[in-house]
Amino acid sequence: MVRSFFFSLLLCSTFSFAQEVKIIPQPAEVITNTGSFVISPKTSLVVANKGDKATATFFNTYLLEYYGFELAVVQKASKNSIVLKSLQNIDGLKGEGYSLKSDKDGVLIEGNSNQGTFYGMQTLIQLLPTEKSNSLKIALVQVKDAPRFAYRGSMLDVSRHFFPVSFVKKYIDYLALHKMNYFHWHLTEDQGWRIEIKKYPRLTEIGSKRNGSIIGRYPGKGSDNTPEEGFYTQEEVKDIVKYASDRFVTVVPEIEMPGHSSAAIAAYPMLSCFPNEKTVIPATMISEKSKQELAEGRVKLVQETWGVFTDVYAPTEYTFNFLEDVLDEVMALFPSKYIHVGGDESPKDAWKRSEFCQQLIKEKGLKDEHELQSYFIQRMEKYINKNGRTLIGWDEILEGGLAPNAIVMSWRGEAGGIAAAKENHQVIMTPGSHVYLDHSQTKNEKEVTIGGFTSLEKIYSYEPIPKELNEQQAKYVLGAQGNVWTEYMENPAKVEYMIFPRLSALSEVLWSPKENKNWPAFQTKIETMKKRYGMWGTNYFKEKE
Repeated sequence: MVRSFFFSLLLCSTFSFAQEVKIIPQPAEVITNTGSFVISPKTSLVVANKGDKATATFFNTYLLEYYGFELAVVQKASKNSIVLKSLQNIDGLKGEGYSLKSDKDGVLIEGNSNQGTFYGMQTLIQLLPTEKSNSLKIALVQVKDAPRFAYRGSMLDVSRHFFPVSFVKKYIDYLALHKMNYFHWHLTEDQGWRIEIKKYPRLTEIGSKRNGSIIGRYPGKGSDNTPEEGFYTQEEVKDIVKYASDRFVTVVPEIEMPGHSSAAIAAYPMLSCFPNEKTVIPATMISEKSKQELAEGRVKLVQETWGVFTDVYAPTEYTFNFLEDVLDEVMALFPSKYIHVGGDESPKDAWKRSEFCQQLIKEKGLKDEHELQSYFIQRMEKYINKNGRTLIGWDEILEGGLAPNAIVMSWRGEAGGIAAAKENHQVIMTPGSHVYLDHSQTKNEKEVTIGGFTSLEKIYSYEPIPKELNEQQAKYVLGAQGNVWTEYMENPAKVEYMIFPRLSALSEVLWSPKENKNWPAFQTKIETMKKRYGMWGTNYFKEKE
């Protein structure tokens, strides 16, 4: 009886030394052992391969910023060290896979590529305490892990509201910390053109500036008469792309066409079907400065209101030459395989009124304006393909016939993605119902948002492969992404408030094996993650506020 009691006490005592492990996104396999390893300023960081230097730098930068110390980088392992080792063809692991083992002597991270090693480092970061210290006790674990989906992304709209380079980099850090690998950068819109194009300087001289924005969610309240402006120079773009690359994040640029093009048309009116027709802005929404400019003879303006506008690109040789010139400069800046051209919400009103467009429809043997848009997108796709890149478009590019090699980003629900996958086209799922991070997080949201309601649980419940697809068709689903449209996000703090904690839920949807998802367990893990947000100085939604 005494021996049995003593054995039970010893067993409980042993288990008490096994630290609880809370990792987001949940790894494929985790074994937790008893005991711990302590990372301190005396710990060394072993980097044998040149390709792992960026990962070592990321980790040291993180340690210094949030814990106040960094590690000496060496080439040979010893006790009390963290070893980074990128190998090739590790049994059972995909290219982005890794294994992590921590024991009393140190940590070994082996990636199936430099990218895999980087993701192993992100898992190590999630083992660190959530309080500042120079003695960081981590659990002893064995992790074997790889992502479920190849495309794990998030989009940031910088056109409705401009964000500084520093925040764009922080946004990329947020993605990297969640093992997400694509940053979709929405750079052009009706309300602002945000990228320097040297051949067309008026795009930023005129197109990057608007005279005001509508107040609140309801346009009847008028304009705030506050100018909004800003753009990224090509040098800044190069810097951001390099910054992302060091974090194994690919930047996908979006240049909208043929709709959402008011800012470009304001700069170069000949891009419009009707270059001499004045921009229409309702009198209740227009800023005083825009009223004055129109009265003084200005024809085209950058839009101040949100929504969809009928003044779109004319499908003329002038427009196609312009867009090819723009894409030449864009593709020189972005090594991404993917180039996003938008293709969404492009009204056909102007094309229906245009004699040129109607004649073009007849000449090309097209059925209607929808097929004219398909002609437009397919022509641009040929140019993009000729330059060794692949076109991505929102699901409206299905209308009138899908471009031969295009990837469809399905946002109006999943129907577009399902249709494209059944036609053997690759698909990125991004339905407004589940992954729009501009929607309200609670039914009684205190902040102004575009509307809708997408809770943390709803995002966590999302399954990117629709049940309508069979096993073969499901292979065309590359993954999914969250979308951050910024009509009602005027500063970085508001963006952070809207994306967190929902981005953490999305990361687990995209990375973790479907069978490893567990909502009750995630609810526990997210409380620890919120402490990390606090360490990062990140503004986030607190449900109990």
